[in-house]
Amino acid sequence: MIYPYIPHTDEDRKIMLEAIGLSSMEELFSGLSEDILLSDSVPISQGRTEDEVQRMIDSIAQRNVRGIPFLGCGCYDHIVPSTVEALSSLPSFVTAYTPYQAEMSQGLLQAIYEFQSMVCEITSMDVANASLYDGANAATEAASLMVSAKRHTSVVLVSSTIHPFTLQVLQTWAKGTGRTLRLVAEKDGVVDLSLLPSLLDADCAGLIVQSPNRYGLLESYEGVAEILHEQKALLAISNDPLSLAMQKSPGGWGADVAIGDTQSLGLPLAYGGPSCGYMAVKEALLRKLPGRLVGMSEDAKGRKGFTLTFQAREQHIKRERATSNICSNHALAALMTTIHLSSLGWDGMVEAANQSYAKAHYLAYHLAQLPGMTLVWDKPFWCEFPLVFSDPKRLRKFMQELRNEGIFAGVRLSTLTRQVKDELVLLVAVTEKRSREELELYLAAARRVMK
Repeated sequence: MIYPYIPHTDEDRKIMLEAIGLSSMEELFSGLSEDILLSDSVPISQGRTEDEVQRMIDSIAQRNVRGIPFLGCGCYDHIVPSTVEALSSLPSFVTAYTPYQAEMSQGLLQAIYEFQSMVCEITSMDVANASLYDGANAATEAASLMVSAKRHTSVVLVSSTIHPFTLQVLQTWAKGTGRTLRLVAEKDGVVDLSLLPSLLDADCAGLIVQSPNRYGLLESYEGVAEILHEQKALLAISNDPLSLAMQKSPGGWGADVAIGDTQSLGLPLAYGGPSCGYMAVKEALLRKLPGRLVGMSEDAKGRKGFTLTFQAREQHIKRERATSNICSNHALAALMTTIHLSSLGWDGMVEAANQSYAKAHYLAYHLAQLPGMTLVWDKPFWCEFPLVFSDPKRLRKFMQELRNEGIFAGVRLSTLTRQVKDELVLLVAVTEKRSREELELYLAAARRVMK
């Protein structure tokens, strides 16, 4: 439904103009240059009714290209319980997405508190903030925290296998600030941690890694935290939170910071956004944690209440002294994640993660039997895997032929990285949402193309 919103009547405008000592709208804009003013009337030849506009929008929506998505590389098509949209769209939540007068928004503050608690449980960390804009933003906040925690440092080590967009955002963060990103090279599809001792020095604040990584592969960080802590540097691990129902948590690896994106938990694809970043830390870094943090307390009558806590005034009023320049958060998206997790429970998370794992491995095994494509690295993966084609023509033909069958075959990695080495790599993602029939449809089409 489309609702008209024309708030000011002619009488309203007259009263407002009189209040500032003016007699007309023309006088109000008299200080503006003529070349930026609209000289003609607004070019609307004919008005439309709400019903006509709705039908026009529906007609445009029909142009959307539909298909079965095996797309991933940071944005995944998971099952979202109907409770998520039903509850998160309640007006009391939609209109209170950022509680500036926080203590007046007890319901939303409690929802954020629950979000923080769930993030801590999933990541095995001590404290989490109220969310951030997205996973890439969370990575930059982790980098800032590292530099702040280890004084007189300016270098952050970054795995070459993190998502290419996250790397771009980190490069933007560092540009022009005197800070430096030092990339840790990859080997056989995962970060080469044997290089770590040679890259570490007194100027290094910490290391950011990711699992599943840009290829969908799971990485091992055994002993990494100890090596970093000997140099008083920190370890930040980025994870798809749903994968933590199966793989070792950041806290289990001894990480100081856990970051990532909650898109896989209750957030639809929606052209890639909006999303929601999460960030959790060990208790020693509590006062370095950026953004909002909701705590539970009691009022004078002993009633349980929720409030923003551990926030310095510099966070809002002095840019150069702020822990972070992020004063808002994606509370509505975080709420959707909270509802999703509440609907699934831990057992539901494990089931979704296990189904994604099993279906991805089933498809990968059968595709690897076909000529012209290989699973080049013998590495563990979760719900996404890299298919490497023998030549670019075969890859393009494969994607086009499957598209003709109504299947989005995967994400061509080179379109994201712009690197020649990724030219033949197709990332295929399989979530719990993909049915056996859809997997067989993919395989049947692949066999016809690659025979």
